[in-house]
Amino acid sequence: MTQDFSGGELADQASLQRMQSLNLVGTISYVLHLIVAVGALIPGGQFGPLLLLAALILDMVKRSDAQGTWHASHFRWRIRSVVIAGLLYLATSPLWMLLIVPGWIAWLCVSVWFLYRIVTGLVAMNKGQSMEATL
Repeated sequence: MTQDFSGGELADQASLQRMQSLNLVGTISYVLHLIVAVGALIPGGQFGPLLLLAALILDMVKRSDAQGTWHASHFRWRIRSVVIAGLLYLATSPLWMLLIVPGWIAWLCVSVWFLYRIVTGLVAMNKGQSMEATL
């Protein structure tokens, strides 16, 4: 027996698959961000620039897939978080190399801020909320 799908059911199925794909991309991106943020808090764990770049590229490539969905706000949130954190890490790196204590404090502040943004975004995404709804 064959099942007859109407156009509405196929559209719903395609929409569900799209949202599942966006959830997967979002989860991967948030996990990469978490690794970077936690790694920045651990002495000697600063392997983050490559992962930060990988997460940024993933978000930039997949961003257009999220247009018109609540996931679009998460792509903006992650991209902004990465760009700001990357600039702040870059700006504080001379302090880290020249003056250990002030550099470590600055790095810690950036990492805590970044970790907060990532956890906030991940929690909101898992609840199915846009980032505007959580602010």
